[in-house]
Amino acid sequence: MIRSHTFMYLIVLHFTFNLAAQNMDPSAEIHSIENGLQPLFQIRGGTFKTFNLMDRMEHYKVPGVSIAVVENNQLRWAKGYGIANTDLGSPVTNETLFQAGSISKPIAALAVLKLFQDDLVDLDQDVNHYLKDWKIPDNRFTENEKVTMRRLLTHSAGMTVHGFPGYSQKDNFPSISEVLDGKGNTDPIRVDTIPGSIWRYSGGGYTVMEKVVEDITGKPLEVYMSESILAPLEMVRSTYQQPLGTEHHSEASAAYDGNGQILEGYWHNYPEQAAAGLWTTPTDLAKYCIEVQQVLAGKKTALLTRETIEEMLTKHMNNWGLGPSLQGDDDLLQFGHGGKNAGFTNDFRAFAYQGRAVIVMTSGDNGSRLIGEILRSVSHFYDWGMSQSEVVEIATISSSRLDSLAGRYQLDFMVPDIGKYIVELKVQDDGLFVNDPNNGDTNLLRPVGDGQFIDLDTGDRVQFEIANDIIGLLWNNRFQFNKIE
Repeated sequence: MIRSHTFMYLIVLHFTFNLAAQNMDPSAEIHSIENGLQPLFQIRGGTFKTFNLMDRMEHYKVPGVSIAVVENNQLRWAKGYGIANTDLGSPVTNETLFQAGSISKPIAALAVLKLFQDDLVDLDQDVNHYLKDWKIPDNRFTENEKVTMRRLLTHSAGMTVHGFPGYSQKDNFPSISEVLDGKGNTDPIRVDTIPGSIWRYSGGGYTVMEKVVEDITGKPLEVYMSESILAPLEMVRSTYQQPLGTEHHSEASAAYDGNGQILEGYWHNYPEQAAAGLWTTPTDLAKYCIEVQQVLAGKKTALLTRETIEEMLTKHMNNWGLGPSLQGDDDLLQFGHGGKNAGFTNDFRAFAYQGRAVIVMTSGDNGSRLIGEILRSVSHFYDWGMSQSEVVEIATISSSRLDSLAGRYQLDFMVPDIGKYIVELKVQDDGLFVNDPNNGDTNLLRPVGDGQFIDLDTGDRVQFEIANDIIGLLWNNRFQFNKIE
């Protein structure tokens, strides 16, 4: 997989604990969680399947993982796994820095909430009121409705640009204003629909928010965040510095692609700091979760008041708060966010009123499925009811029926740079093996109902349809293919 692959099994991993219960050693529960990773699906009537964390890291080609768990409003344990940099052979510890990706957003949103609490910004004021040398261009969409901080934080401001690819170490590094005007490697960030009319995820919107914070405070975002947000939260291992200062390079994990190969230059850089520029650790993100939980539990001396935190956790369009996404209600309310930069994949989930949280950061483009398995293991062990495997029943299907479905299928539209998008299905292991030569993906589809198949590993779902002797399939209820031979 990678040159230092064997190190993953030889390193003595560094980890520290902050016990939530007096003199209780969590080693046994960590061991259970490490060996209790659960797949997306369990087969009804079959053996309950679990995996070992290190084995799954190798399976998904993810060299490094870092985890923190919160119980009773305190850090229960944190631990690092694998290799931080395969060129250098350095291990992941619970102090290793990872790029947070979009988890940068809910942390950066605290800056706006602090300014709101200090009466320096109105969440419902037109943000052009605060912007100085750069303004959101007015157009027909902004005639009656305006871009506001509330709408920016909840992805309902009607702004463009979903996310950012980052810049290599050799690329020119644009300013935030250049990014806003499309002079970097993404399109200009503009309003292309009526603000407040729809929910649409926009990293571009958070980049506008970043400019507002800088214009109000008169400080670069990384400076204001460091002084006014990260330091009070004691997030001492975190920084919005972009590019990352050389003094931190030895502490940072490298980034890895889907094949487990290290990125040239070790990682990409992101001038879009509020949207994607945070370097941090699960332990530091746990401090953010704990702060929110403790304020809601009655903590008085805090960065933000209970009223401000409750404002943050109020659901808007698509169950989005002022920064984090939200799910559940009342005592079961959860806040969280995923994060994806080139070569890094992360997620965190926290219960607002139950003092529980789990944060997982990985140094791999394939980290998403691994994170899901870890979250299910943590939830199962602590009985959180947060995430669990879906139980499916494998259907019996005749070999003649499988044979009739095998063949070559073509997507019903042309794909740029590819043209005709064709995949091939073959009968294998009482199911259908799918080979996609366009991207190298493969799937093993198992029958679960009338014309319904599922890949137990990836979760991809396929529905076969037969009409007038024409066989088609709908992939993930989105892509229509028709059998051509």
